[in-house]
Amino acid sequence: MSLKVLFLGEIVGRAGLTAVKKFLPSFRQEEKIDLVVANAEGTTGGFGLGKNHALYLRKLGVDVVTVGEKGFFKKDLTELMGKSAFLLRPANFPPEVPGRGYRLTEINGQKIAVISLLGQNGFTRMHLNNPFHTMNYLLEKLKDNDTILVEFHAATTAEKQAMACFLDGKAAVVAGTHSKALTADAEVLAGGTGRITDTGRCGSLQSVGGFLPKTEIDKFLTGIPSRSRETAAGTEIQGALFEIEGNRCLSAEIIRKPVTVAEAESSDREADEC
Repeated sequence: MSLKVLFLGEIVGRAGLTAVKKFLPSFRQEEKIDLVVANAEGTTGGFGLGKNHALYLRKLGVDVVTVGEKGFFKKDLTELMGKSAFLLRPANFPPEVPGRGYRLTEINGQKIAVISLLGQNGFTRMHLNNPFHTMNYLLEKLKDNDTILVEFHAATTAEKQAMACFLDGKAAVVAGTHSKALTADAEVLAGGTGRITDTGRCGSLQSVGGFLPKTEIDKFLTGIPSRSRETAAGTEIQGALFEIEGNRCLSAEIIRKPVTVAEAESSDREADEC
């Protein structure tokens, strides 16, 4: 029996969070989605994920919430990370880091392992284990599962594409995140692995990575640090939808849906941090 798995693009700021609130419940029901995975490390102010926002995303129907290099920017997430099965930090973080790098679940009798990984290129301040070696270890450890799903948060397309080819035939899906720019290469590789280099973002498209363009442009013009400001202009939901059966992908398609979010709406108090 096949399953549908939705990988949402990185959720950026309140606009992204509000867009998920408006989009996900109805889309999940209409498309009969079995599992939703979302990278949320840009949800709280664009930098990190706070405890309240993590719990709110779970309430909205995100089954697995992942983070990346900014995963511990918000201190209140640390305690939740060690307690909540739905919340993942990269599996190749040092073992002393709170939390877990994969989640085991079962849907319609199918045992599924969802794995989070962080790339090495570009993250010079992180002390990471090699993600390829980590995956070799996890493939052996999790071999009793029917399906392997991988979210790979990496800075370069080369590293993300290399991981997808490395896992072709070994994982059902390899979905890249981090660049917040949706790529057009959702496909099923020769060995049966579905992949997309980057699932894009949930948030403002008419922006610089979800932030107000003027502020970001001024940083390049002057070199003076300034606090990034969120915007809701041209908000979209982006991601990729995969149909899988066992450890093979049957189809892969890009998801891109405009969602109307006013600036006032994006300050939804229910989802705000206390």
